[in-house]
Amino acid sequence: MCRFIDAERATEENPGGFSVAALCRVVEVGRSVYYGWLAARPAATARQEAEDELAEEIREIHATSRGAYGAPRVHAKLRRTGRKINRKKVERIMRERDIRGITRRKRRNLTKADTKAAPSPDLIGRDFTADEPGRKLVGDITYLPTLAGWWYLATVIDLATREVIGYAMADHHRAELVVDALKMAAGRGDLKPGCIMHSDRGSEYTSSEFRRQIRKLNLRQSMGRTGSCYDNAAAESFFGLLKAEIGTTVWESHEATRTDVFRFIEIEYNRTRLRKHPEHGYVTPLETRTLLQPDLAPAA
Repeated sequence: MCRFIDAERATEENPGGFSVAALCRVVEVGRSVYYGWLAARPAATARQEAEDELAEEIREIHATSRGAYGAPRVHAKLRRTGRKINRKKVERIMRERDIRGITRRKRRNLTKADTKAAPSPDLIGRDFTADEPGRKLVGDITYLPTLAGWWYLATVIDLATREVIGYAMADHHRAELVVDALKMAAGRGDLKPGCIMHSDRGSEYTSSEFRRQIRKLNLRQSMGRTGSCYDNAAAESFFGLLKAEIGTTVWESHEATRTDVFRFIEIEYNRTRLRKHPEHGYVTPLETRTLLQPDLAPAA
């Protein structure tokens, strides 16, 4: 009603308008109500401008994450830049402006068990947590479609930090692929003696080459049950995240795939992607490693 009165009242720009008193009588609104609304309008305009500015920051954060971040991570990113803002406000702005995080799509299971190979016991038991880096690892393989044929990615993730500490890519998924990923993890992950290396029961992980590398590194091998994705959920979850956030469905070449995967793991995931830690809040995998290693933790 106040907007109607403001639009129809007599002004220099609208000399043919009506008096405020007459308009208030017609719409049955007290003049004090209208004048109160008029006095508050500059502040309301300033609030709207500030909200529009915040919305642009949210869009930028959302775009930088390849459209992956929902309200919780957008809110955490804003807080890290010094914005003191309520999470519910971020949720409302994203909802009103249709800014949404990516919903992951399901992936096809690549695992083919070697029925002749004896499986290792499950030392994880779906407990995908660790108090210290280098104590519990999970590994898996996924396929990525390209115009040049399938491209395979094997990863090793540290459960304490969720950092991808080892990975290997090739146009095959023979045992050497997972061995190469494990070697990389050993070279950069500061693995402790007796560290658990958990995977599914795929033939790559039950192979003599992989088990020989496990023994060489003084690790303990662990395996989930056949056909149960939940027994290796942490490793599978990363692949769902990678495919959803990269967004590409079919790459033009193996080299293009390698470049995209390298960029996602080393630049976007390990160094910038926020994940909620039960003690430290939203931090990146590399920040988590620093926080969990006393000798690397920043001075108070």
